[in-house]
Amino acid sequence: MKQWFVYIIRCKDQSLYTGSTNHLIRRWHQHKQGNGARYLQAHEPQSVVFIEEHPDRSEACKREHEIKQFSKEEKETLVTG
Repeated sequence: MKQWFVYIIRCKDQSLYTGSTNHLIRRWHQHKQGNGARYLQAHEPQSVVFIEEHPDRSEACKREHEIKQFSKEEKETLVTG
């Protein structure tokens, strides 16, 4: 069974992008090459600052949606742990 991940990327403009994938390294390279989320085509990704594992796609998508509802301040708190 493949693990799924929810991740947060900090962009060069300090904005935060939240996504989910079952292959984090491949997805990071897609984002860096401009193949992926439209948001990251306009906001250059700098680094992955948060990773959370989930047992399946459904759980990862639920968590991704939950985090996307957070304020920037709440996301920063999540990132800094």
